[in-house]
Amino acid sequence: MAIPDFQSIMLPLLKYIGDQREHSLRECIETLADEFKLTDEERRELLSSGQQATFDNRVGWARTYMKKAGLLESTRRGCFQITERGLDILRQRPPKISVSFLKQFPEFLEFSRPHGKLERQTERETSSDQTPEEAIEAAYQRVRQSLAAELLQTIRSCSPAFFERLVIDLLVKMGYGGTRKDAGEAIGKSGDDGLDGIIKEDRLGLDIVYVQAKRWENPVSRPEIQKFAGALQGQRARKGVFITTSSFTKDAQDYISRIDSKIVLIDGDILAQLLIDYNIGVTPVSSYELKRVDSDYFTEE
Repeated sequence: MAIPDFQSIMLPLLKYIGDQREHSLRECIETLADEFKLTDEERRELLSSGQQATFDNRVGWARTYMKKAGLLESTRRGCFQITERGLDILRQRPPKISVSFLKQFPEFLEFSRPHGKLERQTERETSSDQTPEEAIEAAYQRVRQSLAAELLQTIRSCSPAFFERLVIDLLVKMGYGGTRKDAGEAIGKSGDDGLDGIIKEDRLGLDIVYVQAKRWENPVSRPEIQKFAGALQGQRARKGVFITTSSFTKDAQDYISRIDSKIVLIDGDILAQLLIDYNIGVTPVSSYELKRVDSDYFTEE
């Protein structure tokens, strides 16, 4: 089964701690993962940020929302238990506890009221089944995809000479080629709206990588990749990177999986994402920090 959203987790969580005992968040996560019959892969699945397990995040927010509604209360660091209000809710046997259900409590209503423009925008654009982190990440991914599409369109309208500089800048920023001067001298124009050459794999030049880049509109097919693989041997290189502003056919992708040479294919979508990651051709506009309470700071010895 798929990982349940945090609203589907709230009632099972409340029932589990309905024994009026103190429970830790980790204990609840493991118990609920068993109850929902999550696979090992689902338990390890991370948020888009890669900073936290998705299920852990959703259980954590289920706990937070019910604490804000007064159904749970903290007992000590990392532990909590059910309140009298929470017990009363269990006696009512609701079919589900949702955000709408929690809005009957004034404390939760105050907590959930959007106070700023960003919060109101997030509330309008995202599903209430998402945790706040998931909502922010979903909005971020939409902005990033739009930026990538605009970036790729801009690259395709640039001159071959500018495309050459862009590829060199990216490779150097990724740690290849030594200095930019070294990389610029190693990679030369091929004369067919692209470039090719040999570049150092690291600053020490312990190995070399053959690079070919094509500013094309049409997909790169298998014959082109076969010629590239032959060029690797001619340059006595064991590794190669083929970059294109378009895409690769399935035959081309299948071919590189069956040869001895290590060839990495970077299509237009991946190229745009790399440029964003390494801040090539883009500039930061704004940034946001997500913070949490530092429990260690408040620990009294």
